[in-house]
Amino acid sequence: MSRGIYECIKCGHREVRDSTEALLEKSCPNCGGDMVLVGFEVKPAGFEVQETQQKENFELSSKLNEFYSLNFQKREGDVAVFEVQEIRERNFETVLKELEKLGYWAALKRREGKIFLYVFPAQHPREENPWIGILLFVATVFTTLLAGYMLSLGYIATLNEYGIPGIRNPYLNALAFSVSILAILGTHEMGHKIAATYHGVKSTFPYFIPFPNILGTLGAVIRVKSPIPTRDAAIDLGVSGPLAGFLVAIPVTIIGLKLSIQVPASLISPTTGGIYFGENLFFIILERYIMYVPNNAVLFLHPVAIAGWIGILVTFLNLIPAAQLDGGHIARAFMNGKLHHYLTIALGFAMIALSYLWVTWVIWGLLILLMSMAGNPGALDEVTPISKKRLLFAVIAVMIFILSATPVPIKAG
Repeated sequence: MSRGIYECIKCGHREVRDSTEALLEKSCPNCGGDMVLVGFEVKPAGFEVQETQQKENFELSSKLNEFYSLNFQKREGDVAVFEVQEIRERNFETVLKELEKLGYWAALKRREGKIFLYVFPAQHPREENPWIGILLFVATVFTTLLAGYMLSLGYIATLNEYGIPGIRNPYLNALAFSVSILAILGTHEMGHKIAATYHGVKSTFPYFIPFPNILGTLGAVIRVKSPIPTRDAAIDLGVSGPLAGFLVAIPVTIIGLKLSIQVPASLISPTTGGIYFGENLFFIILERYIMYVPNNAVLFLHPVAIAGWIGILVTFLNLIPAAQLDGGHIARAFMNGKLHHYLTIALGFAMIALSYLWVTWVIWGLLILLMSMAGNPGALDEVTPISKKRLLFAVIAVMIFILSATPVPIKAG
């Protein structure tokens, strides 16, 4: 807005005002006379930008002083570094939310026994094309239906071979498989999405990954598009997906096992081929103490049971405490970046060593080693202690990891 130069018609007092009206009646601060417009203030080029920047710096400084007592240390490019003398606001998510309104993010780190606050411009994530997610989901529906149909043909063939009653409609079995696996994977990723939204972390909706194999999919992912604010938030994001997917996988697996076929081992020909799905503690507990499958019986899984098995395997793989996997976020909350990097590399080589049990572990090991190059930046606030509730969440995650661990996922008979 332009500023006008005014002069009093009585005493001659002159001053600059935020107005361009021709006459300001009885507004002279000296004599109370009328002020008339006699000219306009001319600002040099760029003055408005400089003035705006000064205002923003003042607002940022005032806001920081509400939350901390700070000593400015240095500026590294766009990053301002402060030593923290006192923390007035313990909820770092509140700090981050207020700073983001001014266009800034911050990180609270401990270095050599001192606490430092790093303030830097916030980044605006690029908008995602929603059609990509929709098309991937439609493709995954198709590939899981196809996989379910193929699995159903094997299940029906077993029913016919042993004269056992069961569901012989391959399309119904295929639909049940597709719905079951999409429900588990979708719930897993929506668990992450809800946790991210709760903590103010920007993220996409789930992207399903279609793949024309025996399982019909390689899982689903969401993309986190802004930093994780606190270690509590990192644990929530890491635990929420596996826990949500695991809770859905429990009833799916139980229903699938009830539809599965128990055949005495004495009736199985030694030359019978097929695919054997590896066991984990979760399946062993269900088979022995809920389904009461005898030791001398062979269990032929219904496609819905296979969907539950896939959900459990996906849970196990995601909870590996490496890189930016779900388990990696949880582990990173408890250790610094350097230690977690070494842990990731060790786990990568451990997976390669496990390839003597299942050759595909080589691929997972190499993938983890590749992910180790990107690392895990951890939470913005690495100073505030982890809450007791999140410690409990971490224990739950470890328990689910143990229950779902499958050393030999698949082998041919």
